[in-house]
Amino acid sequence: MSAPTLHRPSGPSPYRPPRPAPYRPTGLTWTVLRLHRTALYVWGAALLTVVAALVWMHAIGPDARAVTGGCDASDPFPMDCGIIQETEAHKIYAYGLALVSACVTFQMYAVAVWAGAALTGRELESGTARLAWTQSVTPARWLATRLAVPAVLLTVGTTLAVLLGDWARRAGNEELFGGWFNTNVFISSGPAAVAYALAGLALGALAGLVLRRALPAAAAALAAVYVLHEVLDGFRMSLWPAETATGRAALRLPHGTLVLEHGAVTGSGERLSNNMACVGTDSAAALEKCVRGTGLTDFWTTYHPESHFWPLQLMESGLLLAVTGLAAAAAFALLRRQHS
Repeated sequence: MSAPTLHRPSGPSPYRPPRPAPYRPTGLTWTVLRLHRTALYVWGAALLTVVAALVWMHAIGPDARAVTGGCDASDPFPMDCGIIQETEAHKIYAYGLALVSACVTFQMYAVAVWAGAALTGRELESGTARLAWTQSVTPARWLATRLAVPAVLLTVGTTLAVLLGDWARRAGNEELFGGWFNTNVFISSGPAAVAYALAGLALGALAGLVLRRALPAAAAALAAVYVLHEVLDGFRMSLWPAETATGRAALRLPHGTLVLEHGAVTGSGERLSNNMACVGTDSAAALEKCVRGTGLTDFWTTYHPESHFWPLQLMESGLLLAVTGLAAAAAFALLRRQHS
């Protein structure tokens, strides 16, 4: 007895719809991310390193605080108090925060060099930009995307680093990472850090459009942000009016104050700058004795209290954003002129 055979029905095979193709992101944003993925990976790794370091600093902050002494709120010389004993936790906390603050402060240099060399300069030099313009992408849209994508990433990442840095500093002792007016601490503690990064991006992109070659654009962008950084660093404390104290108040300033100038007045009315006589006297009797011995009649001090941190931050951030806007506007104007 033979086994039954299976007969396939004759005629056309039933219709099978094709499998949908896997989704692949498209558009200018995806093009920018894919074209500059190496820089994206490096920046992402650096950001993750900074985040991990700040979380660690926060964890060891109480141990670092435990080995430092407190300062008298009226001590005019905060550096004379504080450290009682140095331990491994203190070293790691102080050096770790200093390193992270420097990285956040000086990231504008790396951003400017990359923007000048790769974001615009190399694409113009190699013809990649011109190829994009032939595919229904206008030069203005091409530049807008190349500025907007890294600007968003830099804003989010730098803001995260600033917030985590403040979180880590509150866990420890401020005597371990310098005063609020220290350059690296000041920039890395507020919106100025974001503004510096955006200014570096805009200046670098402008340099690339002007020179249209990667290496010269990188050098020009580096020089531009160096000048900007040094100028603002030199005039930072002039961006907001300082306060002046006279008499005994000039000798016992609050802790955390940045003294700009201190002087005394003689019996003849002459003002002596940088005269530190009688500073730190503990009582009215001690002050009277000091005044009799020096022949001085009054004292004055020009200073920035710690409460000036935010006005100075906002003023510097505003100037940097103005520079960013001017550089971006110049870049668009130059591109429109070149292709009009």
